[in-house]
Amino acid sequence: MKLAFIGGGTMGEAIIAGVLDKGVVSPGDISACDISPVRREHLAITYGVNVAEEATAASSQSDIVILAVKPQEFPAAGRALNSNLNGNQTVMSIMAGVPIDAIRSALKHDAVVRAIPNTPAQIGEGMSVWTATEAVPDSTCASVRSVLSVLGRELYVDDEKYIDMATAVSSSGPAYVFLVIESLVDAAVHIGLSREIAVPMVLQTVLGSARYALETGKHPAELRNQVTSPGGTTTEGLRELEEAGLRAAFVNAVEAAYEKAKALGGQK
Repeated sequence: MKLAFIGGGTMGEAIIAGVLDKGVVSPGDISACDISPVRREHLAITYGVNVAEEATAASSQSDIVILAVKPQEFPAAGRALNSNLNGNQTVMSIMAGVPIDAIRSALKHDAVVRAIPNTPAQIGEGMSVWTATEAVPDSTCASVRSVLSVLGRELYVDDEKYIDMATAVSSSGPAYVFLVIESLVDAAVHIGLSREIAVPMVLQTVLGSARYALETGKHPAELRNQVTSPGGTTTEGLRELEEAGLRAAFVNAVEAAYEKAKALGGQK
């Protein structure tokens, strides 16, 4: 399997680092295109991959062409690749908000995968949700799965509409979690803990809670009830959160992010 990266940034580099670290491919199987000479030099020196200034040069011998450009940079990247892809290649987009139809139209190419990873992918703890057109062979879907798995967990969905939903939940989700962490740290400081104590306390609490939920497989409500004794301290804290409208705030946040994701893709 040969991979070509058009653009890069942190997520593209995370994939390069991951597939090399896991032995999915070797450095000679990767080509990367970036308009920045500094970025090209960094990728070549750090990972030993092939680099090119032009997208056509980077993608010509690849099996999977990974579009890792920003959405606003796609029109230029699309023009560079248009009519230069062959029938054996698959294009995988990790761009937010750019639908498959737009990619197909710009590239005149039917074999397209659309994936949405999130930032924890940079440490191999990400969540990637993806889908593929019917023109993508099963063997290539298996290759895509092996590439995305180096970023953490991957989940295939059979309808592109779920990608925009994933954008609102798992892609934007880390920002929501970071805000909760920040707020919990501030609350700890408010009652008298130093930040030096509060930060590791909160981080381990969030990490441990997530791992506990994964390991037990129990419904979050059941796990919450385990912590909530009648008339206890947790009951008082949860009552305040419920009265403040925490659930509704999360629903509104996810819905707003979902509507924005659809709008970016030209959907109503």
